[in-house]
Amino acid sequence: MRYFKTIKSISLIILLFLFTSCSNNSAMKPEDFKNKEPRLVIEEYLTGNVKAWGVLQNRSGKVTRQFSADLDGTWDGKQLILKEKFNWDDGEIQDREWTITKIDENNYEGTAGDVVGKAIGYSYGPAFKFEYVLLVPVKGRELKVTFDDWIFKQDDRVAINRATMTKFGFKVAELTVVFVKD
Repeated sequence: MRYFKTIKSISLIILLFLFTSCSNNSAMKPEDFKNKEPRLVIEEYLTGNVKAWGVLQNRSGKVTRQFSADLDGTWDGKQLILKEKFNWDDGEIQDREWTITKIDENNYEGTAGDVVGKAIGYSYGPAFKFEYVLLVPVKGRELKVTFDDWIFKQDDRVAINRATMTKFGFKVAELTVVFVKD
């Protein structure tokens, strides 16, 4: 019996090692885009009116919801106030207001009413990465979901957003958004 407990413990340690070592240290980093063009200066791109269209996919890739959105940003030289209005295909309307503060040329912090703590942003070349925990309403409860959010500028008008949502380190959904600046 003791032999089986030892084997079980060793198996658990190996499994934990595999899970933790499978994290990809070569994953994409904002700095990978340092010298690429066109440069995305998030406070410039999101100032004024921007339209967006997107799809939400569950962890297996099935599209579960679609939306259109109107974004309106105001930049005061230090902070970007970004008002977002999402129109979901099931009739839900969702509003969010971000306050995004520029720390230096490459670093940002953001807050919003449904964001836990602060969002951390990084900007290099055409890429902007935003990391945050969002309170997501699910069946009458609010779940804390971690967002790994990337925006890539394509040209002066178009940017593409890809976000991976995780809970306890496991992917639960993905979001793809196309932004078009007026």
